[in-house]
Amino acid sequence: MYWIAFGDIHESTSVLAEISDLAEAEGVIITGDLTNHGTSYAVKGVIGAVETYNKSILAQPGNMDTNSVIEYLDDQGINLHHQVKELAPGLGVIGIGFSTPTPFGTPSEVPESTLEQWLEECFEMAEAMNFDKLILVIHEPPADSKVDMIGNGQHVGSRAVRRIIEERQPDLVLTGHIHESKAVDTIGRSTVINPGMLAGGGYVRVDYSNGNLSAELKNV
Repeated sequence: MYWIAFGDIHESTSVLAEISDLAEAEGVIITGDLTNHGTSYAVKGVIGAVETYNKSILAQPGNMDTNSVIEYLDDQGINLHHQVKELAPGLGVIGIGFSTPTPFGTPSEVPESTLEQWLEECFEMAEAMNFDKLILVIHEPPADSKVDMIGNGQHVGSRAVRRIIEERQPDLVLTGHIHESKAVDTIGRSTVINPGMLAGGGYVRVDYSNGNLSAELKNV
């Protein structure tokens, strides 16, 4: 079985038609930034576009998503933020949306300490659920990695996110936020993937079979 993951949609969904393995996936995981300061109408359009190909969706807000987006995801029962869910027997997923403060004052920003608290709470819940394999879906990338660099090469990710990944070692980390930092990295035993902005054609295929978890960064 497999899932398709992507993020940083920003209301641009035309690329979905080019993801050949989208319809047959067990589900879709959206890492954040569905809209651009969007209304409930905007997020409904994004989710509707994804549902055209696959109706099983888990999504979470990024920093560019408003309270209206969050409320819509909650109303639809698909909000992954601050949740721990079982994707398949033995396979769990943690979702953490939002981002740390940016220079742009976007709608869903929180202090790094809040991200850290959410992460600790969710990892404690996941530990109690005793998964064999664990995926962390977090909009904010870990600091000092291949997945958190802006165009001038500066690292802008979260040190708290990196520290918790180093300590907790989820099997797979799916992130986003930094559009130009499409890459695969490793932190200890954790594979970390940022597929970049969806309009750029990047997505991740996550495969799980016989207790084995793997992920591949793909491009349409």
